[in-house]
Amino acid sequence: MTNLELSEQEIIRRESLKELERLGINPYPADEFEVNTNTEEIHKNYKAEEKNFQDISIAGRIMARRIMGSAAFFELQDAHGRIQVYVKRDDICHGEDKTLYNTVFKKLLDIGDIVGIKGFAFITQMGELSIHAQELKLLSKSLRVLPIVKEKDGQVFDAFTDPEVRYRQRYVDLVVNPHVKDAFIKRTKLVNSMREYLNDKSYLEVETPILQPLYGGAAARPFKTYHNTHSQTLYLRIANELYLKRLIVGGFDGVYEFSKDFRNEGMDRFHNPEFTQMELYVAYKDYKWMMNTVEEMVEKIAIDLHGITKVQVGENLIDFKRPWTRYTMAEVIQHFTGVDISEMDENQLCETAKKFNIEVDESMGKGKLIDEIFGECCEAKLIQPTFITDYPIEMSPLSKKHRNKEELVERFEVICNGKEICNAYTELNDPIDQRHRFEEQLLLTKRGDEEAMLLDEDFLRAIEYGMPPTAGLGIGIDRLSMIMTNSSSIQDVLFFPQMRPEKKAVKDEPEAYTALGIPADWVPVIQKMGYVTVESLKNISPGKLFNDLCGMNKKHKLGLTNPTTDDVKKWISGS
Repeated sequence: MTNLELSEQEIIRRESLKELERLGINPYPADEFEVNTNTEEIHKNYKAEEKNFQDISIAGRIMARRIMGSAAFFELQDAHGRIQVYVKRDDICHGEDKTLYNTVFKKLLDIGDIVGIKGFAFITQMGELSIHAQELKLLSKSLRVLPIVKEKDGQVFDAFTDPEVRYRQRYVDLVVNPHVKDAFIKRTKLVNSMREYLNDKSYLEVETPILQPLYGGAAARPFKTYHNTHSQTLYLRIANELYLKRLIVGGFDGVYEFSKDFRNEGMDRFHNPEFTQMELYVAYKDYKWMMNTVEEMVEKIAIDLHGITKVQVGENLIDFKRPWTRYTMAEVIQHFTGVDISEMDENQLCETAKKFNIEVDESMGKGKLIDEIFGECCEAKLIQPTFITDYPIEMSPLSKKHRNKEELVERFEVICNGKEICNAYTELNDPIDQRHRFEEQLLLTKRGDEEAMLLDEDFLRAIEYGMPPTAGLGIGIDRLSMIMTNSSSIQDVLFFPQMRPEKKAVKDEPEAYTALGIPADWVPVIQKMGYVTVESLKNISPGKLFNDLCGMNKKHKLGLTNPTTDDVKKWISGS
């Protein structure tokens, strides 16, 4: 990386790095720095009368500092919080040589540098708990400037709040906005709570393939890849359902998996192409049993995370206390629209959808039409956790036919805060019916439905050996995390969400500049100054450009031959 590609502050920091090395200080030491406490422990447990924390070894980033001659204060931030550190020249420089304080600490260290401190805790005259440093060691030199938030007269400056930049540079976001960590800590606790619940039931956590020869278990478009050794097209899984049910066939009574799944679909604040879900399959159970299980498990999660069943989500206070409201699909549509769709055929459903201004096309069967009506007219209105049950058979090719109602299946979804958070079935274990359902999905594919399921012969072979009656569940960890952490976007509960490629400024090729007579060595300098196209040179004063070029040459020590004012005039007139 050349100096032209760096900001002024980045150049200064690299010069400091070289100076540290000249002084014999390794800016990136390899040896262990033993840490015996953290900022949270000190703040919680320090007692002045007991004189505890007298042998502290702690590490973190310098986040602010105030230098006052031979003494200074700085803010140290570790993974748990911040604490003030008091540094006195003669305490960290034990002999006659004061370089560590006068040169290294005062001149060569910067905000963002990671340091190790040894010392003791005390209360300053201003009443602030602090660490009195007796040893200071540089552990990592920061070469980029942190966007440190500043506040003056009640106004905040330089806040790192742009979501686009925060999600791309999560590492910076976590440093300068430490509160962001809270959502991720709660997400981990959520997963641990769920895993604890399932393990207490003696269900087995398993792993199944991510690369699959056939994608299945859900209605979605896959990502496709290629295995060179086998000369085989493979797909990133859209669900792990069919593999988990193979394990039920194999004799396990209860299996679950926290799985990364991938769906080649649009992105918004509720969708990311890579997402996490937990799928659970339990033999000899049905969807009614699974409804009770979901209520019990999610209620436990809310209590484990918040101490109560009520969670504030935006303007809504959501209560996960059992029991939850239950509607059939037909009931909830009638409840919100006044229209009874239970006896409608495909044409009638199509006309009904049009009445609600829903866009329809020839690929939509009955199930898809009902799903669109539900999504448009009902879903957003369901704020408290609500079970929607008894779906059309066309929507659920892996679900068992309803035991009492024709053309329906034993399926439920939970809608909460206007979005689906889980999906469950009494699983279809009749291999003949399952083959017929797959064949119907193939017909939808021919009608243009890109999300219809494929026919999986190996899965059919598995259940032909006999699969016990089974209840299955898929619960979205990202969606549930959004609710449990009061996050408005899925990007807020993913450390590294998928992002569009960064936009780069469109630059003219160097040949466009050299055609004007500009030497090739000067092209990157001109573009660094912001003139990234030859068109942008037209309205510049030749005198200004001449002075700026000479200034850049001197400032960055480029060693180029300065142009004459006549040279610059010719360049501009040619543009």
